[in-house]
Amino acid sequence: MGKEKNRKIDDLLADLIGKELAKALSQLGEVEIELQDVQIMAEKLVLSIQPSALIGKEAVPVLEKPKELIKSKFEPPKEEWVGKVVEVKIGATSSEGGTRDRTIVIGGESAPAFHLFMETPPHPPIVAMDVFDMEISLPKAIKKYYGDVMSDPAEWARLNVEKYKADMINFHLVSTDPLLKDTSPEQAAKKVEEVLQAVKVPICVGGSGDPAKDQKVFEKVAEVAQGERILINDVTLDMDVPKMGELTKKYGHAIIAFTSMDLNQARELNRKLYDYLGKENIVMDTTTAAVGYGIDYAFTIMERARLAALMGDEELQHPMAAAASNAWAAREAWMRLPPEWGPKSLRGPIWEAFTALTLLFAGVDYFMMIHPIAVELTRNLINGLVRERKELPEDLYEWIEREA
Repeated sequence: MGKEKNRKIDDLLADLIGKELAKALSQLGEVEIELQDVQIMAEKLVLSIQPSALIGKEAVPVLEKPKELIKSKFEPPKEEWVGKVVEVKIGATSSEGGTRDRTIVIGGESAPAFHLFMETPPHPPIVAMDVFDMEISLPKAIKKYYGDVMSDPAEWARLNVEKYKADMINFHLVSTDPLLKDTSPEQAAKKVEEVLQAVKVPICVGGSGDPAKDQKVFEKVAEVAQGERILINDVTLDMDVPKMGELTKKYGHAIIAFTSMDLNQARELNRKLYDYLGKENIVMDTTTAAVGYGIDYAFTIMERARLAALMGDEELQHPMAAAASNAWAAREAWMRLPPEWGPKSLRGPIWEAFTALTLLFAGVDYFMMIHPIAVELTRNLINGLVRERKELPEDLYEWIEREA
C-alpha cells in the first residue's frame, strides 16, 4: 500500500510540475525554471513535456497532396546580342558575270545557333560534297558510291549534284602536292574549268595543304574562274597573306581563312586579310576534329568564336566552315570491329553525320562532306530546323505546359 501511495503522489507531482511549466512558457515564450527545497522520492521519475503545449502553438496541419499540376505559361527567355555575323555570297549567275544556276549566301546570324525562340537562321547551312582530282585511298563504304567516277572529277561532281543533290561542290586539288603527283598550277586550273563546265552549282576549290604550292595553284585557279565567285579553300598564316588577299579581290572570289583551334590566330589572320578584302569575302575554318577524336575541342572553339562575334568581336563575325568528312580519319568509322559496333556500311556515315550535327549546333554555316547517307541525314535535319520552318508555330512550346 505504501508503494502504491507514493506512486500516486509522484504522478500528481509530475502533473503539477508539467502544468506549471506549460503555463510559464506559454506566457513568457522562453523561461528558466529552478526548483528549490523539493525532494522527490521515487524509484523512477519520468518528466514528459509536449513542445506544442509549452510554446502554446497549434499543431501544423498535414498538407494534402496536390491533385493537379499548377498551370503556368512558359515564356522563352529574352536575350539581346549586339553583334551580327556577316553574310558571304558564293557563286555568280549569268546576270552577275558568271555561269552558275544559283548563288548561295551563308552567315547573317544575330543569335546563337538554332535559338529558335529568338530567330530562325536567315540562311540555312550548306552541305558541299567532296570531289578529288585524282583517285585517293578511301574506305569501301565510300568507294562503292563513286567507284566508276573517281578517276574523272567532272563526272564525280556531276554525280554528286544530279544524284545526291549537292548544294555545292568542294573540289580538292590533292594531286598538286609535291609529294604526290606535283601537278602544275596550269593543269590544276584546267581541272577546275572542267568541273565548272560539268555542274552549275557554286564550287569551292581546295589545295593540297602545301602552303607554297597552294599559293601558286590558287593564283592560276582564281584567274581561270574569274567571274564565278568561287570559294578558295584556304589561306593560312603560313602563306603570303597579302598576295592571297590581293588575287582574291582582283578576281572577285571569296576565301576560307584556316587556323588550328586558336581564336587569337583566327583574329590575326582575319586582320591581315582586312587590308585587302571586305569582311563579306571571308569565311572562317578553325579546324574540325571528328567524334571521339577531339570534337569537344573543335566545338568549343567554334562556339566561343560565334558567341564572341555576337557579343561584338568584329574580327570573328564571319560564317564558319567545317570539314565533317574528317570523321573518316577516325579508325572506328571504317575498320573491322566486334559486332556490337554495328556494320561498317552504316557506322562510317553515322560517324560523319554526327560530326556534322555536333558542329551544326556550334554555329557552322558550311559543311564539307563525302558520304551520301551522311549528307542526306545532315540535310534532312537542316531542312527540319530551317527550311521547313520559316515562321515559328504558335504552339511551339505547348509541350512544356502540357499536363502529364
